Amino acid sequence: MNSKKQFLLAILSLFTMAIYAQSYQVSGTVVDSDSQPLPGVTVTIEGTSRGTTTDFDGNYTIKVESSENLIFSYVGFNDKKLQMDGTQIFNVVLVSGVSLNEVVVIGSRNPNRTAVDTAVPVDIIDVTELITAGPQVNLNQILNYVAPSFTSNTQTISDGTDHIDPASLRGLGPDQVLVLINGKRRHNSSLVNVNGTFGRGSVGTDLNAIPAASIERIEVLRDGAAAQYGSDAIAGVINIVLKRSTDELILNVTSGANFSKNANSQTGGVDGETTNVSANYGLQLGDKGGFINFTGDFDVREDYNRMKEWEGDIFNTYNTIERFANNAGYDLSKLLDDDVSDVIQYGNAAGLGLDPNATKTDLIGINDGINSVAGSLTHLTFKDGIINGVAPNDNTTAELAARGLERSDFNMRVGQSALRGGRFFANLSLPLNDDGTEFYSFAGISSRVGNSAGFYRLPNQSRTYTPAYINGFLPEINSAIKDKSFAVGIKGKINDWDVDFSNTYGKNEFLYTIGNTFNASMQNASPTTFDAGGFSFAQNTTNLDVSKFYDDVMSGVNVAFGAEYRVENYEIVAGEQASYAQYTANGQAITLASQNPSLDFFGAGRPGGSQVFPGFSPTNELTRGRSSVAGYLDVEADISENFLLSLATRYEDYSDFGSTLNFKIASRIKAGENTNIRAAFNTGFRAPSLHQLNFNSTSTIFDQNGNPQEVGTFANDSRAAKLLGIPQLKEETSSSVSVGFTTKIPEAHLTLTVDGYFVSIDDRVVYTGQFKGPGTGTELDNLLAQANASAASFFANAIDTESKGIDIVVTHDALLGNNVKLKSDLSGTFSKTVQVGAVKASTVLENAGLVGTYFPEDSRVYLEEAVPRAKVNLSNSLTTDKFNVFLRNVWFGEVTEATTTVANQQVFGSKLVTDLSFGYKMSESTTITVGANNLFDIYPDRADAAYGNRSDGRFDWSRRAQQFGVGGRFLFARLNFVLK
Repeated sequence: MNSKKQFLLAILSLFTMAIYAQSYQVSGTVVDSDSQPLPGVTVTIEGTSRGTTTDFDGNYTIKVESSENLIFSYVGFNDKKLQMDGTQIFNVVLVSGVSLNEVVVIGSRNPNRTAVDTAVPVDIIDVTELITAGPQVNLNQILNYVAPSFTSNTQTISDGTDHIDPASLRGLGPDQVLVLINGKRRHNSSLVNVNGTFGRGSVGTDLNAIPAASIERIEVLRDGAAAQYGSDAIAGVINIVLKRSTDELILNVTSGANFSKNANSQTGGVDGETTNVSANYGLQLGDKGGFINFTGDFDVREDYNRMKEWEGDIFNTYNTIERFANNAGYDLSKLLDDDVSDVIQYGNAAGLGLDPNATKTDLIGINDGINSVAGSLTHLTFKDGIINGVAPNDNTTAELAARGLERSDFNMRVGQSALRGGRFFANLSLPLNDDGTEFYSFAGISSRVGNSAGFYRLPNQSRTYTPAYINGFLPEINSAIKDKSFAVGIKGKINDWDVDFSNTYGKNEFLYTIGNTFNASMQNASPTTFDAGGFSFAQNTTNLDVSKFYDDVMSGVNVAFGAEYRVENYEIVAGEQASYAQYTANGQAITLASQNPSLDFFGAGRPGGSQVFPGFSPTNELTRGRSSVAGYLDVEADISENFLLSLATRYEDYSDFGSTLNFKIASRIKAGENTNIRAAFNTGFRAPSLHQLNFNSTSTIFDQNGNPQEVGTFANDSRAAKLLGIPQLKEETSSSVSVGFTTKIPEAHLTLTVDGYFVSIDDRVVYTGQFKGPGTGTELDNLLAQANASAASFFANAIDTESKGIDIVVTHDALLGNNVKLKSDLSGTFSKTVQVGAVKASTVLENAGLVGTYFPEDSRVYLEEAVPRAKVNLSNSLTTDKFNVFLRNVWFGEVTEATTTVANQQVFGSKLVTDLSFGYKMSESTTITVGANNLFDIYPDRADAAYGNRSDGRFDWSRRAQQFGVGGRFLFARLNFVLK
């Protein structure tokens, strides 16, 4: 028995000795990228519960086996994995999630360049962190709150712009910033902004078509780069870098709403409910580091309304007659003919005391300027003490009581449109050999449907056909926005040169369905829903990029050159006839100047087309295309260890307007071990978009007093443009200079960048004011009539502008204890854009005294003062192994009401908006976050009645000048689930 025990003990001893023979002790120090020790780093053996943490000096010791892997993890830093190979000392450098030391794709074609040592300012934004802790889920709003030089806000009562938020960089136009994905040009939206918003007349990029969950980081180049990247890059470039992660499922569910004192038409409560669900997952491909990463998301956004109560007239005495006739079961359309016996009958039933023998003229009077005569149902109107017409007698108070209605029943929907949409993106990389040859691709599709409302059509207006809508109606714009993109390329080395050949295709489509509306001129024959047509824009870009880094020339020289061929197509699709046509009383579509539209009871012509948004007609319908070819040369040389010089030039030729040559020179001087001084000068250009060259339509535009008019947008090659002397569009040209410095204080974990800039733009494209014909049957009058319009607007190279400003960015990291990190970012932008020189109007316009219409005062305010000139952002993120706290304060500078009347230009003061969120890590895979955007329910200044911009209660806050929207406090909760 003893011999057996001894045998077993011997076997066990040998087994134990074998185990310990493979085990050994590993030690080392863990530091950050500034060589500062990191205390409290978790060091674990992969797949086990064994581990340790670093001490105050970043030192660790752990016993391992040669077959095991060590995982180093620390809050706010990327994990690092090391395979044990018998080495007993491993010193480790952990890199912060996304930092200024990240190698950048944008602004420099040198593969070794980082954001701190570039010759131009580049912001690196960690989107993963923001969508985990921040309240915003769509890309425009994420950037609006994190990048001071970036501005974007949800618009209201602005047709299609309600559904695609215009965005800008450094206060310049939405079409003066170029957007890239993975370094490849992104296509523009098909929508051109022609209503009353910032960026009027411009075409931007629909960033909300890109799911935020698909993005690893965003690089924002705050400097002109047309010499490097081509048209549109006057203000800068935004490069979106897609995720490359694998073997990790990330699921986010975010839900929230506005809990605000001004919610629900200012009665307070909860509205604007929003839910977003996103998922991201990646797979490894092959054994050479290939991957494919997928992202899908879906969101629902309810509308909200910030209009309290309509304060203007609603009903007239004729509407009273209609009510009595309707209650008697009478056909209201019969009241509109010349036999007024029925009108008199029901009018006297209403107690109006009408003469039984009265004619229609006796009832409505004569509307003939100074010779006007009031009727039984009308009164005289005056201007400057002189008779100028007649108007129906108001009977609003009595009718509201009789119909059991409130003034708020006639509210518009002033605030946020409703949206529902989904997006899917994929990013793929497949190395083909061990020499660096790689096949890559990325693609995305998105679909959104939106619903917004226009101005309420009141029963006392000629555009309201009361037999169909006895109390008027609120017309709705329903949008269907589809976006798709696909890029494919291959890159590798040929004789030590890096070669990248790619093709990128993208298309954006925007279609309108107008609901709960009417074509008043059709009278009883009108439908209430219309297919109004729409437009699309497609772009295909083929690129060849070649570069080589010479590490043995000077202190390193990077040479890059390449070519680009781009094809664009813009298309307008007509809607159904009833959506755009105006009809006679006999139901015939008007095609001749001699035809007259159907009239309301008072003799006013009823407008044609679907109310709120007349459809595109066959005369608007078109397909236009163009192509461009470009070549560039980009040389970046480290002349010495302390001096960098970069030169770039680009030639581009467009098939529709000619060619341009631009250049850029930039330099960086190392003034110390951790301090750089940088400067750049460049010329640039922006080709007028196909939209601006070809867009034409008729739309209902409301003036500053809330009065509607049908405005036709005419192309610059139209007859109307020639009559007014409006020239063909040409490219915008620019020159800009920037000077700044960067400095790091490693022992303080502090980084500071300061950059000043000046941008001069010549021949800037604007959307003109509204030109009217003399009303005497001239050719312009006839052209407007054919377009079912009362005025005409155009795109024109009307002005020159200058922009100047300064951007400041300060970042700080602090270790407050074991596994406790505080990251702080302070950034601010202070900018100013002004028109310089005279308006570039034609002699025809000057002689006619119409220069003020060519570039009106409200257009100047949109350009210079309708978005904040100053914005400051302070973000603080406190993270531990279990908790995270995110605090952000954003200060928005003042803005000015964009109106043509200088006396009405109210200035809205600066505001501070606070975001706060708390996150708790319930397990390794699950984190719950709750928080608020606009914690203290801050609103912009209210519109002061003394300035005359409230439009009888429609707008208690400006719709023309935007700081941060009028949603108020937004509370949210988020579930973050990660499986590795």
